[in-house]
Amino acid sequence: MADMTTYTPKAEDIEHHWWLVDATGKPLGRLATEIARVIRGKHKAMFTPHLDVGDNVVVVNAEKVRLTGKKAQQKTYFRHSGYMGHEKHVPYAWMLEKHPERIIELAVKGMLPKNNLGRTLQKKLKVYAGAEHPHQGQRPEPLDI
Repeated sequence: MADMTTYTPKAEDIEHHWWLVDATGKPLGRLATEIARVIRGKHKAMFTPHLDVGDNVVVVNAEKVRLTGKKAQQKTYFRHSGYMGHEKHVPYAWMLEKHPERIIELAVKGMLPKNNLGRTLQKKLKVYAGAEHPHQGQRPEPLDI
């Protein structure tokens, strides 16, 4: 009878690559799901749910991401200070004007696990509003989404 053991990758077996994504004209949700998949490592054969086997993703041109339908007028971002009545609803248009990188960061954050692993994986996402980024040394490969 064959040995029926489950393969778990070791730290020295895991390779982390760098990917470059251009968000120009891409729908926000579809872009975020693909980025979350790569950050989590689900595109690799050695995917393990409880380990960080994913890759780093650099997103450029975050200010040029698009929404479909009427979401650009209707979408708001919610946050709460913890005090009664101190909830904030920030419209998408304001967020796009002031902090366009946060739009993609928040969309991807919602698709990652809500635990220590998820918080570690969030650090693998680098988002920039314009076309320039400081990660040329890592030689990120283009990722087609």
